[in-house]
Amino acid sequence: MRILVIGSGGREHALTWKLRQSPHADRIFCASGNAGTGEIAENVAIPISDLIALVRFAKENRVDLTVVGPDDPLAAGIADLFTSEKLRVFGPDKSAARIESSKIFAKELMRSQEIPTAEARTFSNSSDALRYCKRLRFPIVIKADGLALGKGVVIAADAATASSTISDMMNQVRFGDAGRRIIVEEFLHGTECSLHALVDGKNYLLLESARDHKRALDGDQGPNTGGMGAFSPANNWNTKLQSRFDTEIMKPVLRGLVQEGVTFRGLLYPGLIITTEGPRVLEFNCRFGDPETQALLPRMKSDLLPLLEATIDGKIERCAIEWDTRAAVTVVLASGGYPGKYEGGKLISGLDAAAKLEDVQIFHAGTKRDGSEVKTAGGRVLAVTALGSTLEAARARAYEAVSRIHFENCHYRRDIALNAVAANVTDLL
Repeated sequence: MRILVIGSGGREHALTWKLRQSPHADRIFCASGNAGTGEIAENVAIPISDLIALVRFAKENRVDLTVVGPDDPLAAGIADLFTSEKLRVFGPDKSAARIESSKIFAKELMRSQEIPTAEARTFSNSSDALRYCKRLRFPIVIKADGLALGKGVVIAADAATASSTISDMMNQVRFGDAGRRIIVEEFLHGTECSLHALVDGKNYLLLESARDHKRALDGDQGPNTGGMGAFSPANNWNTKLQSRFDTEIMKPVLRGLVQEGVTFRGLLYPGLIITTEGPRVLEFNCRFGDPETQALLPRMKSDLLPLLEATIDGKIERCAIEWDTRAAVTVVLASGGYPGKYEGGKLISGLDAAAKLEDVQIFHAGTKRDGSEVKTAGGRVLAVTALGSTLEAARARAYEAVSRIHFENCHYRRDIALNAVAANVTDLL
């Protein structure tokens, strides 16, 4: 088969890496890719926003399957366009992608189906939002309605932060049209968990659990990012919670989508918070998570390609996934200043030395090849994943690999999975 992977981040490198292992994959293209995908696939210099050019490329190169990584092209209707041209594509259509591209749509869907989530109000006027905030107990959560590269969610600890955040989003248009409407919701206390499910319209197949680290700095401090690390399996997930997840979240959301006239085919990724009262939905995503994918796919022993095809064909109930029982830890290396301003073009050294470590896989994100050199070209630059017999062993191996990689102003969190390891140790005492 000829496969086209759309995107240029660490998630797309991980998808390309996993699909390359399939005996059914003859040739893989990646648009626009990065230095890592260029080593295992053919990078194509087409931006993900140029949907017409992507369709043209797929037709001219007889692509059998296109796998869409990022949320933006899904929200723009890339799946609809490919389908209209009789091209097979993995990813939900524009209507289904609203579950991520509009937080207000998702919140209203959850409310109609009584899916457990935070209490919230929506606003299209900053003055109304500010007046509402004055009646709330802090901290509160303020969310831009649309897509904002994982940075459109702010936890406001006080009224001053809430006021400046609302002004930035709605008056200063920090996130463009994405912030013209906002959600203000209660802050839920608990621990986060990421669940990924392959959904074929009616049925779903759950992947292993994972946990993300969204804040930029150690100790979950600093601004939200696209994700600074992840580990799998999540230490706060169990069979009892999974049963509740099935009955209280997955079945109702799929039922609600059908009632809206929406058929969801693709990857549905609910971000959860595990509270004392059980799982609550923070948000829905309509694509593989980043960096969760970089932690999940190295643990997946099954061939990914037939799973994607079964999802498209409405046959996911016939499938099962075999998993490596070992744990995975992923540490993201970012450019200094991320998620704010940062400089690119920094020479990266030590990649070969890190890759030589056993059970280590390096996924490129914001990288580019300059002759024989690899340089930084984005906010999140690399995702270093390691497997281990325990979470502690995987974490130690991941940071050993990280220590071998260098570029100017490199920034990474030093506490990825640390609390989970500490909790495991405490449980044994």
